[in-house]
Amino acid sequence: MVDVPRVPEQWRPASGNTPEERTEGEYPEVRTSRFSVLGPVRAWHGTVQLNTGSPMQRALLAALLLRDGRTATASELIDALWGDEPPSQALAAVRTYASRLRKVLPAGVLLSESGGYAVRVAEGALDLTVAEDLWAAAEKARGVGDLCRARSLVNKALGLWDGEPLANVPGPYADTQRTRLEEWQLQLVESRLDMDLEQGCHAEAVSELTALTAAHPLRERLRELLMLALYRSGRQAEALAVYADTRRLLADELGVDPRPGLKELQQRILQADPGLTEPSAAAPEPATTVVRPAQLPATVPDFTGRKSFVAELSDILSTAEGRVMAVSALAGIGGVGKTTLAVHVAHVARTHFPDGQLYVDLQGAGSRAAEPETVLGAFLRALGTADSAIPDSLEERAALYRSVLDGRRVLVLLDNARDAAQVRPLLPGMEGCAALVTSRVRMVDLAGAHLVDLDVMSPEEALQLFTKIVGEERVASERDAALDVVAACGFLPLAIRIAASRLAARRTWTVSTLAAKLADERRRLDELQAGDLAVKATFELGYGQLEPAQARAFRLLGLADGPDLSLAAAAAVLDLSLEETEDLLEALVDTSLIESAAPGRYRYHDLVRLYARACAERDEQPPSERDAAMSRLLDFYLASAARVYAIERPGDRTVEHLEVTPDVGLEFDDGAKAFDWLHAEAACILACVQQSLAPNSLRRAVDLILAAKDLAESGASSHRYEAATRAARDVAATVGDALAEGRARVSLAQVLNKVGRFDAAAAELELAAGLALESGDPWTNGNSLNEQGIVNNCINQPAVGEEQLLRAIGVFRADGNRHSEASALCNLSRALLLMGRTSKSIDLARQGMAIYSDLGVTFRLANAKYALGLGLSQAGRHSEALDQLTDALGIFAENRQRLWQGTTHYRIAQVHFSDRRAAQAAQHAEQALSTGCVGGDWMRANVLTILGRALHSLGQVDRAQACWREALAIHEAAGAPEAAQVRELLEPVAAA
Repeated sequence: MVDVPRVPEQWRPASGNTPEERTEGEYPEVRTSRFSVLGPVRAWHGTVQLNTGSPMQRALLAALLLRDGRTATASELIDALWGDEPPSQALAAVRTYASRLRKVLPAGVLLSESGGYAVRVAEGALDLTVAEDLWAAAEKARGVGDLCRARSLVNKALGLWDGEPLANVPGPYADTQRTRLEEWQLQLVESRLDMDLEQGCHAEAVSELTALTAAHPLRERLRELLMLALYRSGRQAEALAVYADTRRLLADELGVDPRPGLKELQQRILQADPGLTEPSAAAPEPATTVVRPAQLPATVPDFTGRKSFVAELSDILSTAEGRVMAVSALAGIGGVGKTTLAVHVAHVARTHFPDGQLYVDLQGAGSRAAEPETVLGAFLRALGTADSAIPDSLEERAALYRSVLDGRRVLVLLDNARDAAQVRPLLPGMEGCAALVTSRVRMVDLAGAHLVDLDVMSPEEALQLFTKIVGEERVASERDAALDVVAACGFLPLAIRIAASRLAARRTWTVSTLAAKLADERRRLDELQAGDLAVKATFELGYGQLEPAQARAFRLLGLADGPDLSLAAAAAVLDLSLEETEDLLEALVDTSLIESAAPGRYRYHDLVRLYARACAERDEQPPSERDAAMSRLLDFYLASAARVYAIERPGDRTVEHLEVTPDVGLEFDDGAKAFDWLHAEAACILACVQQSLAPNSLRRAVDLILAAKDLAESGASSHRYEAATRAARDVAATVGDALAEGRARVSLAQVLNKVGRFDAAAAELELAAGLALESGDPWTNGNSLNEQGIVNNCINQPAVGEEQLLRAIGVFRADGNRHSEASALCNLSRALLLMGRTSKSIDLARQGMAIYSDLGVTFRLANAKYALGLGLSQAGRHSEALDQLTDALGIFAENRQRLWQGTTHYRIAQVHFSDRRAAQAAQHAEQALSTGCVGGDWMRANVLTILGRALHSLGQVDRAQACWREALAIHEAAGAPEAAQVRELLEPVAAA
């Protein structure tokens, strides 16, 4: 059962002793007065805060406010202010305080009634009553299953607290009410955390619960929630350790055992009870879901025919409730209308799936089919799962997906699937849910699926579709010609739609004109090879009717490998203005040859892209124009990414070492827009890199990797960035381009450093250093030395790192690269710190910060503040260290540097622990674990070590040991020297 917070009864209104009602018209000032008791006792008139006087005056005001409008007699007020030992002049003092308050408060607020006093407060003018109303609304929302709203309302209620309630208010009544308010606040926090866990926010909750259990060690409900949050975060050993710590603490402090609920949870964790992945409380059946995705694409308004299929599939979906899972798989050639039919049926059946509909294009017909784990991540987010709660592996994501869908009725439309293997992890698998799958292949190996083979339309259906698009008037007089047209289209829906759209857009054409244009036999379907030839013939219908400029655009834009193209990128490919390009693209959209994915973005269907490339190979003259188009796209991305780089890193001469391009790239108003563009184009940029590794474009491709390095640093695109960098390195090595190979190896090492693969990074950097000498490239020379210094700092060889970083500083200074010089100074600061040269380390960090400040850098200033914070911490100047690290944390967060955020949380945890603030240390360490850190598993083990130290100081010995054992396993697997330190922490335990 969930512990439900309850407002103490004496805070609620009671009948009787209510002062005579006065209208707001009589005292309009009442409406503009506000009061607070969930913090200091304060009063406002409009926006002006009033002086409520001495502590005793505030005590009187608080006593009246907490009576909710009821009159308090003089004797009640004396008891409230002084208790059993009032002064001899207590009554006179009460009257004096009341008189002074009346002079301060607006007219009509403080009333005298029957020898007592009352405070008249307008509705919603006292923070406590607002909090009570918010809680009541939250209970109601939770009762009908709307956890999102309930959680938001509780958070609003908690946000009304401003420190200690009734702060600095004396008197026994204030003491009693303060205790009750603090208890209610804690109950609200517990309720909100319980809802956090029900919504899958396990990782975020661990950090807060760790801090709360440290502050309230005997509160078993918090311990129970912490155990559950840890278990759902995959940290079973720590969850069990929390129970052991709790049992020992209760025995030592109170001489009792944990309550039955806590014991039961321990047993369920030991047994790996599957029910623990479900919501923690038995809530009523929700009338509405937490998050109800509605992802179905719009159905076409001119949907035609397929009546038997619609009826068949609708019947299956409408009976999904009560069945394990209904799966229908539609197969057919490209353009046969699988997606159109599936979307239409899904819309018809959506009322049977009140908890939502999910949709994804699996891109199975192309060379880069969607990965099931990526799709599951998107589905989980759509269902309300926090990013931090989504596991990494396919198996874990699939299991969580099924758990989230348990008890819900959701329809999943899996469009354009490659094969059954791609589909299986995405099937909901739960009673009441259903899946619709479309694919070019017949999924005979998809167990339990209802298979539907979709053929071309009947002549009657084909003519109906053609007529709906073209118009009854134009078709009625040329029915035979219309039949010729749909026959030439092979009765394939997509072909009919393309041909009809062209005719509809040309009012001067007749249907016979279109029929004559389609008479060529190359547009006829080959029944024996319907899968490919029918698709090609279909697209040929639209392509053959394009104007020359439109046809050129169709051919060249299809050469790009990215998932879509922005208008600006398309203009670069075509070497045209934005206006001209947009006209061509919109014309192609009108013919259904491309799609408008979003305003200003365009994409090809997989098969259409393949056809466009075949057309380019066949029709583009001279053939060199294909290479020139892709070269222009590469230039556009390189020039634009270089602008982003320069905005983020003023004074960094890297951009001056990049290949010169004729394209000047996009201009950005500010850093935020530049950063947004880079991340929006990430997939396209990295696809362009991998597509541009021919010898004549290799260096520009590698330079694009350099310019787009923020994609690796943010952690969001690091895997794709690494793959592109490896591909560039391998090609450069094969063709013997020392400059390109050296830069690619440094870029790869930077990625490897961030995930803690230091040995691999060191190997790349050693080769890069030799290549720098061969090519004479100052960028590779300086950056390889700088990265080598970072590696040696991480593997605890600071003396070697110092020598490398000093050389790097020399190279950067000779190159006039002050930005990179500042970076190397900050890294050198870290090396000296590891060798105990604290004072010099601080000085170097300040030098780096000064350079960044001179250059007007904000983003990289965080790295200098981070380095300075480490030095100040080691010098024992903890308050100054926290200031610097907190500033760095804010800058990293603002610039979406997630891994650096986590790393900074780790360093803040170290400072708090050094300053004997174990609870704060544990909280920041938990945030580091949930966010992730630079350094991968190695850094995770370090975070677990400091978390264990903090927990041990808080008396949570068993959980501390669990953290240390996990840290030791990571370090031992990597052969890291830190393993010895962790063993020393565990040895006293083993000896005991």
